[in-house]
Amino acid sequence: MENKERVCIFIDGSNFYHCLRKDIGDVSVDFQKLSNELCGKDRRLIRTYYYNAPLDMSRDKEKYKKQQQFFDALRKMPNFKVILVRMQKRILNGNVYYVVKGDDIHIAVDIVMLAQNNSYDTAILVSGDGDFVPAVEAVQSFGKHVENAYFRTGHSWHLRQACDMSILLDKNFIQKCILK
Repeated sequence: MENKERVCIFIDGSNFYHCLRKDIGDVSVDFQKLSNELCGKDRRLIRTYYYNAPLDMSRDKEKYKKQQQFFDALRKMPNFKVILVRMQKRILNGNVYYVVKGDDIHIAVDIVMLAQNNSYDTAILVSGDGDFVPAVEAVQSFGKHVENAYFRTGHSWHLRQACDMSILLDKNFIQKCILK
């Protein structure tokens, strides 16, 4: 077997969803294609990790059901792992809103632990969240490379600077990953 560079992909699902909608529009992405495009043909994709939180079923049963079907479809993909965290309800000035809680810490722990365990050579972090900079630096201290795949909306300059390489998820890139 060839000694190809091993890649793990870490997707901040909520960040991806919201930035995709703002930058590209209401399109459905084939995450297997996305993973393959990010990895490239000259490297070996070990696993893709997708982090998100289930919606509140009591607010919208139909949206909840669609999201659960989406998570189930991801789980059926080869070398794909879905990590669900929690959605926390908040009230501000009488308005109810929800925030995803725990996804960043799960991503940070996984990306560092898997680097420490020598599970990959390169991590591709699909997020625009600058809070990941310390985790990126920890991964690099193990001699691993980190690439940042990001949308123009909601990206962090500091995260891109900390990473070894950046990949802009623009319309041309996403077009190759549309669910057909």
